[in-house]
Amino acid sequence: MKALYLEKPGAIENRPLRDVDIPVPSMGANQLLIQVDACGLCHTDLHTVEGEIIPPEYPIIPGHQVVGRVSATGSEVEGWEIGERVGVPWLYRTCGECAFCQRGEENLCQEAEFTGLHRNGGYAEYMVADAGYALRIPEGLSDELAAPLLCAGIIGYRSLHKADVKPGERLGLIGFGASAHLAIQVAQYWGCEVYVYTRSEGHKNLAKELGAEWVGEAEDQAPAPLDRAILFAPVGYLVPIILEKIRPGGTLAINAIHLSPIPALPYPLIYGERTLRSVANATYQDGVEFLKLAAKIPIKANTQAYPLKYANEALLDLKESKIDGAGVLIP
Repeated sequence: MKALYLEKPGAIENRPLRDVDIPVPSMGANQLLIQVDACGLCHTDLHTVEGEIIPPEYPIIPGHQVVGRVSATGSEVEGWEIGERVGVPWLYRTCGECAFCQRGEENLCQEAEFTGLHRNGGYAEYMVADAGYALRIPEGLSDELAAPLLCAGIIGYRSLHKADVKPGERLGLIGFGASAHLAIQVAQYWGCEVYVYTRSEGHKNLAKELGAEWVGEAEDQAPAPLDRAILFAPVGYLVPIILEKIRPGGTLAINAIHLSPIPALPYPLIYGERTLRSVANATYQDGVEFLKLAAKIPIKANTQAYPLKYANEALLDLKESKIDGAGVLIP
């Protein structure tokens, strides 16, 4: 099968992903063999390829927003049929036994494994996944549309909850890539007024098309203070800038697995019972809930498709903010 191997990290400009022919992977008793139909691009892939996030070993096949069809099932798998559509998210599996898992916080499990980091992901024609963590794709969502929902969408949904967003509140989205352009649709479904902060002209235009009440840059003065905000851009220096825009009692959630350093925070920025928190991964239940909601709204992903062999070029476009919405690789 065709796959994109990362044998050692490097700047995406140097094309570190290598196009290889390797055998179709074998599966275990509790796994699914999946024929990949689409795989979304994520900044986490870029962080992995460029060495900001280090997998346990190389080579690794990135990709954790996978939509495909079940090609074969392990001997102990129940509830999945050959040919059924399946989604594979970032959370590959957890221990299921620790205090985090028992509390329903398996996203914080210290033994958790993640797709495209601990296990080979979807930058390939086939992959294997743990049957207990795979997600069913609702009818009405095409493969290309569903792929970015499996990380960008799910983590955006969790970020809205971790930002304490309530219906009708004023929400700020800082950075407007794949995740934010899906989160805005959920927020609007909840009746929220959304302000978008981004430097990219293409992203500004998309935000306006999706109904943002106000669009500008992080340093700009918006018409009113924010109740809640989510930082999607992996840029730490924006934290104090955004905290200044949030009312007392408001919340800033940081949606980033990798963030540049946060400058020293003058106490008045956090005083007034403002909340600052990170968002770490997502639970299996987040995925189940979000996919049902996405089909109900229905969410429309703005996608740009690339052939699998052009993964290096696609990730470079992602790095340079040339993708308005979400990029998707098609084997």
